[in-house]
Amino acid sequence: MSDVLRIGNCSGFYGDRLTAMREMLEGGPLDVITGDYLAELTMLILGKDTMKDPSLGYARTFVRQVEDSLGLALERGVRIVSNAGGLNPAGLADKLREVAKGLGLDPAIAHVEGDDLRHLSGELGIEGALTANAYLGGFGIARALDQGADIVVTGRVTDASLVVGPAISRFAWTPTSHDELAGAVVVGHVLECGTQATGGNFSGFRTLRHDGRPLGFPLAEIAADGSSVITKHDGTGGAVTVDTVTAQLVYEIQTARYLNPDVTTHLDSVRLAPAGPDRVAITGVRGEAPPAQLKVCVNTLGGFRNSMEFVLTGLDIEAKADWLRMQLEPSLTAAAVTWTRTALPGADADTEEGASCLLRCTVMDPESGPVAKAFTGPAVELALASYPGFTMTSPPGPPSPYGVYRPVYVDRDRVTHTVVHADGSREVVPDPVQLGSAEELVGQRPSPYPAPADSLTRRMPLGTFVHARSGDKGGDANLGLWVAHDGSDRYEARVTWLAKMMSPRKVRELIPEARDLDVEVYVLPNLGAVNILVRGLLGEGVAASTRFDPQAKGLGEWMRSRIVHMQEDLL
Repeated sequence: MSDVLRIGNCSGFYGDRLTAMREMLEGGPLDVITGDYLAELTMLILGKDTMKDPSLGYARTFVRQVEDSLGLALERGVRIVSNAGGLNPAGLADKLREVAKGLGLDPAIAHVEGDDLRHLSGELGIEGALTANAYLGGFGIARALDQGADIVVTGRVTDASLVVGPAISRFAWTPTSHDELAGAVVVGHVLECGTQATGGNFSGFRTLRHDGRPLGFPLAEIAADGSSVITKHDGTGGAVTVDTVTAQLVYEIQTARYLNPDVTTHLDSVRLAPAGPDRVAITGVRGEAPPAQLKVCVNTLGGFRNSMEFVLTGLDIEAKADWLRMQLEPSLTAAAVTWTRTALPGADADTEEGASCLLRCTVMDPESGPVAKAFTGPAVELALASYPGFTMTSPPGPPSPYGVYRPVYVDRDRVTHTVVHADGSREVVPDPVQLGSAEELVGQRPSPYPAPADSLTRRMPLGTFVHARSGDKGGDANLGLWVAHDGSDRYEARVTWLAKMMSPRKVRELIPEARDLDVEVYVLPNLGAVNILVRGLLGEGVAASTRFDPQAKGLGEWMRSRIVHMQEDLL
């Protein structure tokens, strides 16, 4: 047996590249292949699936991947671990047995359950919840692998648990192996979003090799002490660098303490270093006891929504928008009406599109009626009776249901983390004996850097030497910023400058939409990074947000384009 565990990823979301599982299996040696299919929005989608057919509720694309690759995985001794079970891991396990039988194969298939807490809806104050799933840890996965499972499918475990579980099984870690577990959590966080660790969604994309090949999915070599190397198969597209790994490390985190069911990971302890071509070493990770409570992802049906986009062209843009609103608003009966407009066009544009902007009206209501014909009808009736040049980007459409996400927290004794082994036997996974606080650090901002010396400054885009990665955590937006590893001898000075500049006040200045919101900033000195949390920027979460970018995916790139004062000696 090798002294390292080689774990690869083949999916970062429900809808990722279908061929990735086979590509990873054929690309080089692996011990375990993982696939992450769940997100807060995905749980809502799967919940809607179960409303139509209670036998569903799992990621159906995973079934297709396994059908294509199961024989190869068994032949090479690669075990498959995935959270594709979603709301119905038992149903997925049965479906995979059916598929395997059709292929003439007989793998040992186990599943992990106990995350579904809808039966506690009254106790948790979430009556009517479409989904309510606790985030489970990796020890259930480990027990299934210990008992010989070739495939383990789960419900709502944390994304990192898909890596933590196999590492526990390989190295016989215990619940008090806090540093080792924390190291595996960091690896899981790097791998969970697939090609985001090999150059996808990377603000430094122009520095990478672009040769037309699809980006390779990442893999990790994990050692018994929890240290690791992130890499990818030879010959695949993209790159693994300190910056691409940092980009994923700061993605959708909150404070410097990363709470997982198995361990609390200190993200400010993480150290990265190049370890060869397309190889980045992760060392120094420290952990402590996990929190006393488990986070629960709750989705409820919020109502119905609809929107229409109006094109405003040429002169008098603001007056045209005002007139349209004045005409349409008295007819609208929806509970919520939101107007947004894109930037005004420049003068003397040489194309009609360049002379235009969009005015978007979004309506939301608990019932479908006010956002159906009652909304689209009055809008269409204005086609010949409103501003000059009236046109829309698409015909009126029907309303669509939307969900509302919110997290709640539950004591561990309310959750029965259960493994159903391949032979049908059931095993309850005990809680850790050592537990920490149920609360996160909130609002604390370590400041390990001295104030920079005064010098001449220039007005430059923040992205001149700062990378960014952003995303959503429910209704909150997460924004990670870090100094590029571009070989400059000014790296340390740039890190000091970034850490000192990014106060909550400065963030509100650069993101005017956050002027009335709570902003938290956390320094991650070993990564040359700051992590920013903007509370409530996305309203009630992705599915209910009326914001132009409801998942805050472009927030980091907007931030990089903002002009700031930079010391000349940093450039």
